[in-house]
Amino acid sequence: MLLFPSWEDIALRLFLTVIAGAVIGADRGIRGHAAGLRTTILVSLAASVAMILANILLSVDGKSPTSFATIDPMRLALGILTGVGFIGGGTILRRGDLAIGVTTAATLWVVTVIGLCFGAGQLVLATAATLLSVFSISGLRWIDTRIPRKQKAVLVVEGESSTASIRRLVELVAPLGYRARFYRQSLDADAHPVRLYFEITWTRPETAGPPVDLLDLVAATYPIVSFELAAELPQ
Repeated sequence: MLLFPSWEDIALRLFLTVIAGAVIGADRGIRGHAAGLRTTILVSLAASVAMILANILLSVDGKSPTSFATIDPMRLALGILTGVGFIGGGTILRRGDLAIGVTTAATLWVVTVIGLCFGAGQLVLATAATLLSVFSISGLRWIDTRIPRKQKAVLVVEGESSTASIRRLVELVAPLGYRARFYRQSLDADAHPVRLYFEITWTRPETAGPPVDLLDLVAATYPIVSFELAAELPQ
């Protein structure tokens, strides 16, 4: 960092910080995520201003107690990172074994570090971090959506309260790559027909879309009551 940054240099750092935050935030905003354009700009700008202030205070760091108070300007950057950790933690929601908002938290963290780099005058490093971040968020999404993932749903059908009826549904969906596990039926076993509850699991990429083939196949044999994607099996 420059010991005595000029106002032109400070203005350039702030300008590039806003541009970096806007580029990353625009992509998140278009996709409807919580940390959009304004959020990423504000977070990166706050980090940049804190680092610029630390840069300005470098000239008084280490002065004797008779002239200035001894300070550690680097604590400003550490305080910013700690504060963003709380913001990022607030964006993460956990539902069973499914965590939502992790990418948003990571985005806030990386724009903070980018802001600190711009604020410290490390323009090349900050620009490289911005480009890599945009590539990771947008460019790698094409690959991410094509990675096969295990998915889970709860299927409720009406059928006979018998082992044969349960086994028939399990064998029906198996050729399509779905795994069905029976885990309970409606409490009134004397009712006809009873409701049978199955946990359905399969492995497909996100681009494959919803399991329409499964529903069409099951609906031809069993009346479907409900089909709900789930993070964990309800109790």
